[in-house]
Amino acid sequence: MLSQRARYALRALVYLTARTDPGPAAIGEIAEAAAAPRKFLEAILLELKRRHLLVSTRGRFGGYALARPASDITFADVIRALDGPLALAPCASKTAYRPCETCPTIAECPIHPALVRARDAVAEVLEGWTLETAALSEGLSENLPGPIT
Repeated sequence: MLSQRARYALRALVYLTARTDPGPAAIGEIAEAAAAPRKFLEAILLELKRRHLLVSTRGRFGGYALARPASDITFADVIRALDGPLALAPCASKTAYRPCETCPTIAECPIHPALVRARDAVAEVLEGWTLETAALSEGLSENLPGPIT
């Protein structure tokens, strides 16, 4: 299940993508746009900065901006940064694989193939959905490059 942290983060990053002002956005502005509690969002944005998805500028006109083009940041990147692997179980994860404690081997596990297929299906969607895709699909910005192919 997607955490509240990831939902706030995705809303905040899509907002940053769609903003017409080229400068950094203040935390208060982002929190209002993402309908997120400011203090909670501050911690989330700091984690995204630590994970190189955001950059920040200090000072009166400071704030947060995307560290890379919106077309290069996927929903999977954001979710993995905050919630960890996309897989339902560690034995099905590509990024954080480890054997399950209750299964003797993957070959003998009757649920492993379903978990892998679920991971692959979720990853296909989330790795293909960028911040730019989200902003364009919602008609949030006329300033983004047009149609995604």
